[in-house]
Amino acid sequence: MDYTPYYEVLRRTSLFRNMDDQSLDILMQCFSPRTRHYDRGELLLLAGYETHEVGLVLEGEIIAAKPMPDGTAVVMTRMGPGGVFADVLAGSRNKSPVNVSAASACLILYLPCEFLLRPCGALHPAHLQLLQNWLETISGKYFALDRRLELLCCKTLRGRICLWLLEQREEAGADTFSTTLTRTELASYLNCDRSALCRELGRMQREGLVELFHRSFKLPAPDRLRSQI
Repeated sequence: MDYTPYYEVLRRTSLFRNMDDQSLDILMQCFSPRTRHYDRGELLLLAGYETHEVGLVLEGEIIAAKPMPDGTAVVMTRMGPGGVFADVLAGSRNKSPVNVSAASACLILYLPCEFLLRPCGALHPAHLQLLQNWLETISGKYFALDRRLELLCCKTLRGRICLWLLEQREEAGADTFSTTLTRTELASYLNCDRSALCRELGRMQREGLVELFHRSFKLPAPDRLRSQI
């Protein structure tokens, strides 16, 4: 397969950040990664199973959700092109704690973990950069889990919403931003009922704390949000 049409997408991933075409050519040749198309709703990874490949989203969207004992599922994340999954899991013998499924028709590129851990004999600088990026990716996800714990420890739903909005603002670097999460998925992420989330967002909009545009948000007064946490 010719991967060059997807080089811009690959550069948007945490693993291949800032790599030029020559470096990507070398890595694609060394790794010989496989790709697979999925239809909406298909499972990419089932909770309770191991995987030894790192997945990268080239097209479409995926969603990771943790199944709970009562049969419900808590949304962990939703990713579009440039998203990376199983990067922490692939390097261990642990089983996946989440189900990863296609939120829409998607194309996924899989990198075998054994090649990540064991560079080829030429030891290309691109491979060393990839290893460094992989370490930074895993570190970033550790701190993301810490932020998620902080969010879930907020005593009120409004506090969780405000903290999430401020985190998204910081990540976007702007007061106006969009999310890939639907209201149902956001409610699951915040561990609340969808109707309760919508009611609280409505109240916050009437109070001038947030402006809502479907999946986009505008924060006219971020300092006021901080006072609500």
